[in-house]
Amino acid sequence: MPLILFNKPFQVLCQFSPSGEKETLADYIKIPNVYPAGRLDYDSEGLMLMTDDGKLQHKIAHPDRKEAKTYLVQVEGVPTPDVLARLQAPLDLGDFTTLPCKAVRIAEPEWLWPRNPPIRERASQPTSWLAITLQEGKNRQVRRMTAAVGLPTLRLVRAAIGGISLSSHPLLPGEWREVSPDDLKTR
Repeated sequence: MPLILFNKPFQVLCQFSPSGEKETLADYIKIPNVYPAGRLDYDSEGLMLMTDDGKLQHKIAHPDRKEAKTYLVQVEGVPTPDVLARLQAPLDLGDFTTLPCKAVRIAEPEWLWPRNPPIRERASQPTSWLAITLQEGKNRQVRRMTAAVGLPTLRLVRAAIGGISLSSHPLLPGEWREVSPDDLKTR
């Protein structure tokens, strides 16, 4: 079976088994025997990959072989060049130190859908968008990184995994499509 791309909506659990009143992947994906290749937090949104191929799942998700992942992050505040440099360098988060990464300030992507519910807005506090590309993916890592440099995360959207991105494979939240595993190769 080809690779499944899924645009996970905000507040959907990355599991197929029921969990009380919370929505899960089973509410959107009706294909039997596919499994997520990696996870995305309940309060994050964006690109997930699923497959029924165990070797491909391992290639995508295993810590030693992880594909690069790019996140679009709306933060509270405006990053200075020093703050961006701190994000890019190894950052001590207490229980682990991050690997170097790429972190740049960007304009809000035009293709990005509005979040439901919307992000709270405070007139006295500006917000900014960052693109952060990681070679690792620890639990809540991006949120912890931005908090550590004084820029709390307001919205987190995974935009790309390897060579697959939501900008080149447009999907609205809750939509999915099949692609070739060859699309994973970074272009």
